[in-house]
Amino acid sequence: MDQLSVLVCDDDKAIVDAIEIYLKQDKYEVIKAYNGIQALKALEEQEIHLIILDIMMPELDGLKTTLKIREDKNIPIILLSAKSEDTDKIIGLNFGADDYVTKPFNPLELLARVKSQMRRYTTLGSMVKKNGILRTGTLELDPDAKEVQVDGEIVKLTATEYGIMLFLMENLGHVFSIEDIYERVWNEPSYSAENTVSVHIRRIREKIEINPKEPKYLKVVWGIGYKIEKL
Repeated sequence: MDQLSVLVCDDDKAIVDAIEIYLKQDKYEVIKAYNGIQALKALEEQEIHLIILDIMMPELDGLKTTLKIREDKNIPIILLSAKSEDTDKIIGLNFGADDYVTKPFNPLELLARVKSQMRRYTTLGSMVKKNGILRTGTLELDPDAKEVQVDGEIVKLTATEYGIMLFLMENLGHVFSIEDIYERVWNEPSYSAENTVSVHIRRIREKIEINPKEPKYLKVVWGIGYKIEKL
């Protein structure tokens, strides 16, 4: 994926510069604006993946800017405000913001929130990803990069584990016997396939499932075989 970009908008230039330092350390591209009008102009001219937006700004405040953005974009928006009351947070979220950070804030907390929102946007939102991605729920497999991700985090698989995942992801919802899986992945007759496949299935579950004993994705159909659930 190309470098992800963050628009930082606050009328206090010192705050914008400070946020920029932390974001750049984490390899984000940073676009700067100092009021809502500048932010909207930046959105028209550049590809932006997340917005950090102060509420109290001249010319066009953060709430009105959020409403304008939400007319046609679902880019994650994190609001900044000096007000910490719950009612203010609720108002901001109701206007279409995804998160809310109170000033003064810990830059590392803000960075963590940026990462969280980016993961949701790139895996669950409508950000366009390259063709060929196989996906079910928050589990996805990229055949070109030969990568598997869960909730936006890369899962380290062996070549054999990846082969099993690719076969099952290409056939979501279909149940395959141990013999079928072995012959397709190992490319040889399945004379003693049961233990071999079962061990690999167990290892895959340990890597992709929150609770391997109650799997969400890689499921057994007793007496028949395995499948990856189509969610």
